[in-house]
Amino acid sequence: MEYDLIIRGGTVIDGSGSEPIKADIAVNAGRIARIGNLSDASASKTLDATGKMVTPGFVDLHTHLDAQIGWDPMMSSSSYHGVTTAMIGNCGVTFAPCSPKNRRYLAELMESVEDIAADAIMDGLPWDWTSYGEYLDSVQSLKPVLNVVGLAGHSAIRYEAMGDRSMDEGAQPDEKELEHISQMVKESMEEGAVGFSTSRFLLHTVPDGRCTPGTWADLRETKAIQEAIIAGGGQGALFQSANDMQTRYETELQMFRDATELGCQVLFSGGTGPQGDGGVTRWSKFFEEQNSGGKRLASICHTRPSGAFFGLAQLSPFTKKSSAWRDLMALPNIASRVDALKNPATRATLISEGIAAGDMNHLAHMLHPFGVEETPNLDFNRKASLQQLAAEAGKDPVEVYVDRLAESEGREFFNYWMFGGNLENQWKYMQLPHVVPMLGDAGAHVGFFTDTDSPTVLLSELTREQGVYSLPEAIHRITGKSAEIIGLKERGELREGWHADINIIDYENLRTCHPEYVNDFPHGGGRFIVRSQGYDATIVAGEVVVENCQHTGQRPGKVIREFVRS
Repeated sequence: MEYDLIIRGGTVIDGSGSEPIKADIAVNAGRIARIGNLSDASASKTLDATGKMVTPGFVDLHTHLDAQIGWDPMMSSSSYHGVTTAMIGNCGVTFAPCSPKNRRYLAELMESVEDIAADAIMDGLPWDWTSYGEYLDSVQSLKPVLNVVGLAGHSAIRYEAMGDRSMDEGAQPDEKELEHISQMVKESMEEGAVGFSTSRFLLHTVPDGRCTPGTWADLRETKAIQEAIIAGGGQGALFQSANDMQTRYETELQMFRDATELGCQVLFSGGTGPQGDGGVTRWSKFFEEQNSGGKRLASICHTRPSGAFFGLAQLSPFTKKSSAWRDLMALPNIASRVDALKNPATRATLISEGIAAGDMNHLAHMLHPFGVEETPNLDFNRKASLQQLAAEAGKDPVEVYVDRLAESEGREFFNYWMFGGNLENQWKYMQLPHVVPMLGDAGAHVGFFTDTDSPTVLLSELTREQGVYSLPEAIHRITGKSAEIIGLKERGELREGWHADINIIDYENLRTCHPEYVNDFPHGGGRFIVRSQGYDATIVAGEVVVENCQHTGQRPGKVIREFVRS
């Protein structure tokens, strides 16, 4: 039999957690036709995977590509890191459902939360929808390179129902407004949303400084929403949340309990603190409780410490207190800032004002420079923080910071370990059975930092170098397990008859690259991208979409609207 594609000679890790096997894979009409010894078979296209591993495509459960997909249907940087299915609409920040009068506000909200200019969003998207189903139609018309699943967001829905007061602390919907909210949730689910998302995170704010709509929703509202999720989407439909675990811990846990009791699959962004075991024991018990008797709760988490990239792109630690640093960062581009840094008088002023600002006293131990090599120094050995480097050089951290920026021509960035800095705690958390170690946040905070290399860091650093997972388990977490959480049909594992979403990976040479700051958004907007090495091919629906970190031009991605539900 003649096949469309045969992948020959690879080590197949099927996404189920099973041990690897040597096998060929044949593909026809976008589906896996056969797995086994296909030495006598032929195909229109053959890929040699000898010495490579063959895995399912990765399922990214946390992206914010809702805006970017409008002008970047290649969905970078996710597509550079083995992702074949991306879930958009997380944290309540979505563009549908939305009446025409509210379009600009939702664009401004995303600008405030995710650092993408509202004008870029307004000009970069077609805005030819009002309902959620029409929005998904519009996304499909953009011909994305990857598969897309979408969450209906609390911000859009609550603002649609309550208007400006939706963001006031303490404001709750009246009965008519709550009915409207619930109806929009139910209709969005019926029209193809995989679930509903909300943010309770107090740092997610709108342009006037108030928290995003949904932040202050009480349990009466969230329970009504959860009921609407089940009514429209069925048992196992998704309730996604970014939470306020600092001031409303018990309320957040009760919100989770309400959702799992009703039959929702809960998914939240989690992690650990620096003290003790960082909450791992407590979370282990809660996961066990909330996954008993058919209930379902899971978490995602970062694969490396993150929170901000300081440097000469957009973020400096001194601009609030130093006029010299404000003037430097106001220069038009990185090159002009480097030129200014190299002026001895300017350098001296920047160092003196930086020291006087005092910020480095509490930042230096959490800033870890990436270096300038193609592969960044992630410093998992914790020997190269700015504080340590300054102590070794006998200099103030501010002086080392300035000199490294100048010497690197502005290419170096300093990773701020805001989240996940206690590596032992974080690794123990991500080993819990119901945790998915990937929080890429693609399309979010685009000029501040990027974690879109999460799957590559997981496999190359945490698995290959640190042994946090076995390779089959690491692959399972970001393929089969992730697909099961959101209910993907016939995706997430390599099985005969299933969709041919596949990676061919040179595992021993897999690595993430140094982050780059580029100005490729509408109106010249800037963002970070990060490339990879070691993904020989990423295949979506049987089509090779990325080869060696280069897009092929094929865009076979589908907006998925039907899910496994009980």
